Amino acid sequence: MAKFADHETRPEPIAAVPASLSLALASKAVARPPAGFDVRDVGGIGIAVLTRAAAMAELSDAMATGRHVKLAFCNANLVNVAAHDPALLRRLSGFLVLADGIGVDIGGWLLHGAAFPANLNGTDFIPTLFATEPRALRVGLIGGRPGVADHAVERLKRQFPRHAFSVISHGYFDPSEEAALLASLKAAPPDLLLVAFGNPRQESWIADKLGPQHCSVAAGVGALFDFFAGEVPRAPEWVRQTRLEWVYRLWLEPRRLWRRYVLGNPVFLLRLLRQRLFAGRSPQ
Repeated sequence: MAKFADHETRPEPIAAVPASLSLALASKAVARPPAGFDVRDVGGIGIAVLTRAAAMAELSDAMATGRHVKLAFCNANLVNVAAHDPALLRRLSGFLVLADGIGVDIGGWLLHGAAFPANLNGTDFIPTLFATEPRALRVGLIGGRPGVADHAVERLKRQFPRHAFSVISHGYFDPSEEAALLASLKAAPPDLLLVAFGNPRQESWIADKLGPQHCSVAAGVGALFDFFAGEVPRAPEWVRQTRLEWVYRLWLEPRRLWRRYVLGNPVFLLRLLRQRLFAGRSPQ
């Protein structure tokens, strides 16, 4: 198994999967709606139609009862990545997938006639979960560059002293160490395990390696540890309110993110138009 990168995917090839193949994969990959809420297909990924409060309640119940949930946050980039990765589409069918960003909202309007009830990006959702969850949680962190998770835990302990945070490992562990890491999780499973390998690696690792014996909720969180640790600043509040934080991130790191946003966003929109053209507008 290759070592994991800290929080980003490799540059996505721009060549698109043929529309007919994309739709065939999408129809097979989208999970049946879990009990209690619907999902909407955006680019072959079944995204839960949940308010923020309902999503919090779903995860709180899972952690209280020990029910295993694999959690992903779906933005335009994940849709683009999954379009070239049929195995990832199949894996995501077993996840609770939350809507992240304006891109999937555009997908909701274009394909289903309505935006998603809330923007549930992990950077805001996870801290809100910590702030509102009444139970004292055991939270494990795995991923990121060496030292970043440790700095994140220091800050999290000060901000949310009710919960117990611990570093499982950085994201560059040797493949020979994986069995011991999984054994440590099995010996003391956290309520919430935050996995920051970047997509699609984190989703694949969660799907293939983790089960109820390792944690209640396993969440793929991308660059979240960098934000927690103060390594990367958040956009000003007014930028976040206008749903343009991606522009701020691109301004901060243009060399790393230009392909993801400048090329990836138009590809994503074309993918949505192709899905609507070939599949027709689906009911809400």
